[in-house]
Amino acid sequence: MTSSGTNSTGGSGRGGSGGLDSTSPAWELLLPAAAAPARGRGRALRSALREAVRTGRLAAGTRLPSSRELAADLGVSRGLVTEAYEQLTAESYLRSGQGAGTWVSDGVRAAAHSVRDLAPRAPGARVDFRPGVPDLSLFPRAAWAATQRTVLGRLPHSSLGYPDPRGLPELREALAGLLARRRGVVADPERLVVCSGVAQATTLLGFVLREQGLASVGVEDPGSPEHASLFAATGLGATPLPLDAEGVALGPLRRSGVRALVATPAHQFPTGIAYSADRRRALLDWAREADAVIMEDDYDGDFRYDRAPVGALQGLDPERVVYTGSVSKSLAPGLRLGWLIAPASLTGRIVARKRTMDLGNPAIDQAVLADFITRGAYDRQLRRCQRAYRERRDALVAALAEHFPGTVVSGIAAGLHIIARLPRRYGPEGAFLSRADRAGIALRPLSDCGDAGPEDGTVALVLGYAHLGAAEIARGVGMLAAAQEPGAQGAGTQEPGAGARA
Repeated sequence: MTSSGTNSTGGSGRGGSGGLDSTSPAWELLLPAAAAPARGRGRALRSALREAVRTGRLAAGTRLPSSRELAADLGVSRGLVTEAYEQLTAESYLRSGQGAGTWVSDGVRAAAHSVRDLAPRAPGARVDFRPGVPDLSLFPRAAWAATQRTVLGRLPHSSLGYPDPRGLPELREALAGLLARRRGVVADPERLVVCSGVAQATTLLGFVLREQGLASVGVEDPGSPEHASLFAATGLGATPLPLDAEGVALGPLRRSGVRALVATPAHQFPTGIAYSADRRRALLDWAREADAVIMEDDYDGDFRYDRAPVGALQGLDPERVVYTGSVSKSLAPGLRLGWLIAPASLTGRIVARKRTMDLGNPAIDQAVLADFITRGAYDRQLRRCQRAYRERRDALVAALAEHFPGTVVSGIAAGLHIIARLPRRYGPEGAFLSRADRAGIALRPLSDCGDAGPEDGTVALVLGYAHLGAAEIARGVGMLAAAQEPGAQGAGTQEPGAGARA
């Protein structure tokens, strides 16, 4: 390799066509590097040159000054520039040859520098009634930070290595005790897998079912749209199965021929019903007869306001039900901590898939959650959230009664959302959603969850309330009502495809 620092016969090209001169923006980019502390100056110069080539400020084919001339311009040693040229030539950012000088390589493409936030938010919304998010301000920051300090102080070095893909033993034991006590789950820590939320649990199960030859999974209709998309990522189709007043309708389920079903029996999403005792028994009978498996998504089973939460379906037959849950509603979805309890026949395959997928969840976060549960802090957090969410549910029901008289509200006994079926005078749905959208109110209609919606053209909404304060709920419902009045801007008009969708 011949560096340009020992070859200046070709000239520096300063001021010439395609060359780098002392007035170019790229040359100015190097000045801060030259002013860096002496011990880091070489690294800073290499980084600045590399960035100038990546971003296109030094275009392909640009001839660089000789090492002697660039060193003089920057006020640094010639050896510093020579070393930078040699390093970037080895990395293919630059090219050089005997007697030919140093040039910017034509093999480098400008890097994209835009940084986007793809988090699911409603940009520009003044009030967001879409369901699925808890009140993130209730996250117990002080208690969590104190627990983290305690855990870091006693965590053995070995725990920072690659973890058991199922999760840390202490977390699996803590979760097993918690779920058995609060949800009536048969929780063997050896069959419990810590996951990145219910989303990963669904994906893990989907891959295993696909390996076993299944082509489709039954999903509730209406139900969570995420279930179908997650299974689709594993190569499985989704077969919509209608509901009746007790849960998934048995006739369509049997006729479908599916051998796997995902359900939300404790608090069905989005209708809010709890599966009846008879339907729960019938579903398990179907699973045994069809040699099928049921995935129970217990997404908000801890939040019930009229009586004790309905126990998990898994407790009735742990060999036919895969139980899943997470801390996304009780703590925060950003923690990405959830769990899956599998039948013995599926555990090994699920653990093997978890190992190849990510080698396990972060050990420190797992250890913190284990301590949080063991010390009773998690139970205190649930009680705190339950009080707040009951108050907000009541505020939403009262605001709807005031501003939308005649609205039929359902699904209020548990969970973090309700179903509101508005009187016919507020329809049709498209016009209602369009006016709400222009007023800055983000909504999720029931039709987004697979339900065709009311046949008479009225509006049915899935309204989340956990993340909104009582005053904000009242204000938001008032704004929504004002937007629907005849004199409101845009009222009575309908734009094709308009309306806020989740």
